[in-house]
Amino acid sequence: MNLSHLTLRSRVLRAVRDFFYAQDFIEVETPVRIPAPALETHIDAPPSGRAWLRASPELHMKRLLADGCLRLFQIGPCFRSGECGRRHNPEFTMLEWYRAGADYTDILRDTEALLAHVFQQACGGTVLTYRGQTIDLARPWHCHTVREAFRTWAGWDPSEHWDPDRFDADLVGLVEPALPQDKPCVLTDYPAPAASLARLKADDPRVAERWEVYVGGLELANAYSELCDPAAQRARFLEAAAERRALGKEVYPLDEPFLAALEQGLPPCGGIALGIDRLVMLACGATDIAEVRPFCQRPGELI
Repeated sequence: MNLSHLTLRSRVLRAVRDFFYAQDFIEVETPVRIPAPALETHIDAPPSGRAWLRASPELHMKRLLADGCLRLFQIGPCFRSGECGRRHNPEFTMLEWYRAGADYTDILRDTEALLAHVFQQACGGTVLTYRGQTIDLARPWHCHTVREAFRTWAGWDPSEHWDPDRFDADLVGLVEPALPQDKPCVLTDYPAPAASLARLKADDPRVAERWEVYVGGLELANAYSELCDPAAQRARFLEAAAERRALGKEVYPLDEPFLAALEQGLPPCGGIALGIDRLVMLACGATDIAEVRPFCQRPGELI
């Protein structure tokens, strides 16, 4: 970690906050040590005594939405077990924002505007070079449905024939390397089993209103039209719990206060999680997360 990268990280964080303050969002802080992580099959929260360190602030932020806080964002630490490498650290910094009356297409417009603002303010322009590739952040961004991308580059349709292991392998090995890199590229409309907290499309329940964006080959953000149905969300959590149990993973308790908030009434809303460390990597031209995080952990090390 060098001083110039640390300085640029500070400018990026300031620009992010300026963007949301100008849009009348409220900045919030929610618990980092939590009694019930979201039940997702492949996301593991580190234990902390009789509780866990959060993998995401999502469930608490949605509870604030249900209580009437209709435009909110948070920047803070998150933790995931088993994630350590050039693009991952067990502790990382996440930006999440949610707003009522929005869906995943509205959140995409937010994201396009946010990246243009951040790079203009922090780096002096909206064209960057990353790993030798010139990337133009100007709209429109490339957009492919998951169905189109997999048919084109992997030769099958995961919405028709869901296979989680094949999906993950082909996404990393075939689809992601083929995505265009001259602009940000959005993969949208994920198969329903790959979106446990997202609303399903009304005209095709095999597909969820979820997208992810890649910039310069880096997966940067993951967005949903949020699922607001308490019965459907409970059923999805129970399904994930069964899958975790079958895999020999720790099964977390249900977050009953979150489910009660859904019963109370979560307004239609959209939300997103965006990796701040990866955003700074793009701004710095860094290829290793350790270049942009002070005190980054390496496999087998304690900080």
